[in-house]
Amino acid sequence: MATKDSLFGVLSRQPWWLSVMVGAALFGSAQVFLPTTIAAAIAAPFLGIACYAGWRQLRTPSATNVSEMLARIRGMPWENFSALLAEAFRRDGYAVSEVYKGTVDLKLDKAGRISIVSCKRWKVAQTGIGPLRDLVEAKNANDAADGIYVAAGDFTANARTFAKEKSIRLLNDGALAELIARVERGNRGWFRFR
Repeated sequence: MATKDSLFGVLSRQPWWLSVMVGAALFGSAQVFLPTTIAAAIAAPFLGIACYAGWRQLRTPSATNVSEMLARIRGMPWENFSALLAEAFRRDGYAVSEVYKGTVDLKLDKAGRISIVSCKRWKVAQTGIGPLRDLVEAKNANDAADGIYVAAGDFTANARTFAKEKSIRLLNDGALAELIARVERGNRGWFRFR
């Protein structure tokens, strides 16, 4: 797996056509000094990166679609939202137990690594540090390796800092919309938010 700072990691987060341009420039430059087949071999990995970046960008909802998705999520009843979230984690390879006790809503298990999820207050516009403290306490009480807090709104600066210090994963905005969209896309065949 590529690291975030590798050339592949950087180019995979850029528009797909940038990798095509880099590959074309390398091909043109290499062709001056090397045979065409070798120049093509030098440029080929960049076309692969372009395909990967294009595939990811095709599957990622636009900013407008993220806003629409988050508005729909906020309008869902708790039962529908929690079921959709549980299914999304199942599709990501987790064994999901629905707990709904105190702070913990879902318990995830992947290869023996336990994560707990808190998502009851997903509709609030802005989450502060209080619910995250509760999640840290629940994480420790359940001997969980990870804690995930889900919100359709934003987090205060203090909450973001606290989450980073305590290794709490914040799942909101585009990441939440993409997670839910993958379930809906799988249920209907093709992604409707593009």
